[in-house]
Amino acid sequence: MKIKTIILDWAGTTIDFGCFAPVDAFMSAFAVYGISPTTDETRAPMGLAKRTHVAMMLANKQLAAEWVKKHGKPHTEADIDAIYEKFEPALFRVLTNYANPLPHVLEVVAQVRAMGIKIGSTTGYTRQMMDVVAPLAKKNGYTPDYLVCPEDVGGKGRPYPNMIWRNLEHLECSTICEVLKIGDTEADIQEGKAAGCLSVGVIIGSSVLGLTENEFISLGTGRKNELFAAARQKYFASGADFVIDSICELPKLITTIGG
Repeated sequence: MKIKTIILDWAGTTIDFGCFAPVDAFMSAFAVYGISPTTDETRAPMGLAKRTHVAMMLANKQLAAEWVKKHGKPHTEADIDAIYEKFEPALFRVLTNYANPLPHVLEVVAQVRAMGIKIGSTTGYTRQMMDVVAPLAKKNGYTPDYLVCPEDVGGKGRPYPNMIWRNLEHLECSTICEVLKIGDTEADIQEGKAAGCLSVGVIIGSSVLGLTENEFISLGTGRKNELFAAARQKYFASGADFVIDSICELPKLITTIGG
C-alpha cells in the first residue's frame, strides 16, 4: 500500500490548539437559554456539522433534563435552530483568534508534500466560517490543496464519508486504499472509516485531549500518560487504525504504511 493522499481536519488538528473556538461559542449559546453544559458535554459531538452538534448536545440526557427543568417542556427542532443562531455569531466573534497553525504543522505539511502526497481537508465548520479561517491560516503559512465543508456535499458532514469523497474527486485519487484521514475527534475517525480509508487520531492539540498549549506544556509525566491513554482508548474505540502523539509522527507513519 502506498499513501498518495491525506485528508486533514482543521480545528484541533492543524489549527486552534485544543479546539477551543467552537467550545466557547457553544457554551455561550446554551447559556443564553439558561443551560450550562460541561466542557465534556460540549466536546462530545465535536467534529460534526455545527447544527448537528447542537442537536447532539440536546440529546444528552443530562442536558435534555436541564432543558425541561428550565423551559417546562422537551426541546424542539425550533429550539435547536434558535441555539444554533446564537452559536454562529458567538463563533464569528472569536474565529480570527484561532486560525494559527499548530506547532510543527507547517514543517510536516512540507515534508508530506515533498513525498509527492496530495493534501485534502474536511471540517465541521460551514463555508462561511472557513471563509474567515482559511485565508488567515494561509497568511500564517498553512493551506491544503482542497477544502470541503458540509454544505458542499448537501449537508452530509461527519460522520458521513461524503466530504472525503468530494476531496478525492477533486484531487483525482484513483482508490480509497491510497488515502489516510487524520483528525482530532471521534467524528473524524468515524468519517474516515465510513469512507473506507485508514484513519489516524492525533493527540497533542486535539479536542479529545482538550487542553490549551500552556496546559499541555505544564502537564506532569504521570498525568500526561493518563490523559494520552484515555485519548488513545477513545480513538481506537471509534475505529482508528493508528493513533499518534504528535502531528510530527505523520511522515514516519506514512513511510511505515508504504508512503
